Amino acid sequence: MSRRWIQNSNRCADEYLDGIEDFIEFACRHNSGATRIRCPCRRCNNMLWEAIENVGFHLVRNGMIETYSIWNLHREQLDHASSSNATRMDNVEPIVDPNDQVMDIIQDAFPFASTNINHEREDDVPTPIDSAEFEPYEKLLKNANQELYPGCESFSVLTAILELMHGKIKYRMLNLCFDYFLGIFKRMLPTDNCLPKDHKHAQKVLNDLGLGYEKIHACKNNCMLFYKEHETLDTCPICNESRFKMTSQNRTTKIPQKVMRYLPLKSRLQRLYMSTHTAIDMR
Repeated sequence: MSRRWIQNSNRCADEYLDGIEDFIEFACRHNSGATRIRCPCRRCNNMLWEAIENVGFHLVRNGMIETYSIWNLHREQLDHASSSNATRMDNVEPIVDPNDQVMDIIQDAFPFASTNINHEREDDVPTPIDSAEFEPYEKLLKNANQELYPGCESFSVLTAILELMHGKIKYRMLNLCFDYFLGIFKRMLPTDNCLPKDHKHAQKVLNDLGLGYEKIHACKNNCMLFYKEHETLDTCPICNESRFKMTSQNRTTKIPQKVMRYLPLKSRLQRLYMSTHTAIDMR
């Protein structure tokens, strides 16, 4: 089956549209029973899972990744690929249950904790772990195993939160809008459901996964950061602009004029090396 259509810049051409139909048929045939597959459009980049009926629309609107000529992420066997790509595409990733994916995320975040539990099951000597480090793992594990509401088999508490937060980021939803719909969903579910009531409580559950960010106050005019030796200053030494907004005198907390969110690189590189899904590529 020729795949020259992937390189076709005219996404309204018959060749391109027929190629999309061939891809959808291939994906359905090799992922029997799946309702969602990885979307290989240029925007989703095989990182996001979409309903099968939406993938075709994405491919027309955004185009397919031009280098994705070997559909290994959609279970194409490697013997159909060229030998030059065989070493790169030697792991075909199967369709997995979202709850299993959540457990993989937890194990990637706490590899030593999960290894310690496995050793205990094998009657080996477990590696000592600080209880303070083990507590977040236990909390995440509890939420991953707890049903969203009694009798719910499709979603655990953690799976539901991750799905909702993924949608919030994907569609650029404001916190206020997210809180509104989360409140509606909570009222729709049985009264004994465990869905968080707002974004703040949902974020608290996910904080234990790590990879957070550090808030650093900045000058309103972008002159400097109130960081390190400048951390205790209340005004910018360059433009004399106040660090904090003018608020009521009765207010106990100060609101900064501007905040920079710093994403630490070290912990993110460590996670890439710790994850079983990315460690090979990192090496």
